[in-house]
Amino acid sequence: MAKPLVRAFDGRKGFRLIQLLRGTALAFLIAFLLPVAATATWWSATERPASWRAADWGPSGVLPAPTPEDAAIYVMAARTGGFKGALSVHSWLVLKKPGQSEFVRYDKVGWGAPVRRNAYAADAFWYSNRPFVVHAVKGEAAERLISQVEAAVAAYPHSRPGDYRIWPGSNSNSFVAYVAGVVPDLGVSMPPNATGRDFAPGVVSLRIAPDWRDLHVTISGLAGFALGWRSGIEVHLLGAVVGVDLARPALKVPAFGRVELGFGG
Repeated sequence: MAKPLVRAFDGRKGFRLIQLLRGTALAFLIAFLLPVAATATWWSATERPASWRAADWGPSGVLPAPTPEDAAIYVMAARTGGFKGALSVHSWLVLKKPGQSEFVRYDKVGWGAPVRRNAYAADAFWYSNRPFVVHAVKGEAAERLISQVEAAVAAYPHSRPGDYRIWPGSNSNSFVAYVAGVVPDLGVSMPPNATGRDFAPGVVSLRIAPDWRDLHVTISGLAGFALGWRSGIEVHLLGAVVGVDLARPALKVPAFGRVELGFGG
């Protein structure tokens, strides 16, 4: 007897598939949507300036006063303005060369020449939001890396007028992430709410860090993953990041940021 061209539908397999889809949807809801919704609710109740003109852009006092003999590199960040602040921070670089008594700050912004030098105080408030230090390198290590950071800033491929896009990038966080990727000895792990940090040109991008300690895969900066000592384990979706930091134990929560786990070295 000839075999049927179409096999009978296996109800048990179909039920398992439905369960798998439901579980995936639930995991997505818990991991991505709930943190974003909770952070947006908190942010909407936070008092903020009515416009950029009314915002505080002055020094915050977060960084220590520079001394001539020290070298330092800081990666700074602060929540951005308007409702965007519920979802993302703005990040920038601060350098201090030995023998100089001033900081040098680099940002990428959305108006005029994208990469700005000393447009604001090194630790200035951003839209009245207090900045924080994402990562710091000091002393001889900083002195050794400053020239590499400056070269990476100068070589940034999206530094022409019109190269700024708020989402998915290239934006301020894309700029700092690029420098961190070119100079892996900085040891920077960008905040999970630095939207745009995973931007890469082209449809599909696969990047392996020069020191082979991180792998980053993304589809137009919209979806992907990262694995490595600096990145830990991350899943990216539409600019949001969920993951686990292994080197500095913490959870990476979309929109909210890092949640330190309080153990480890």
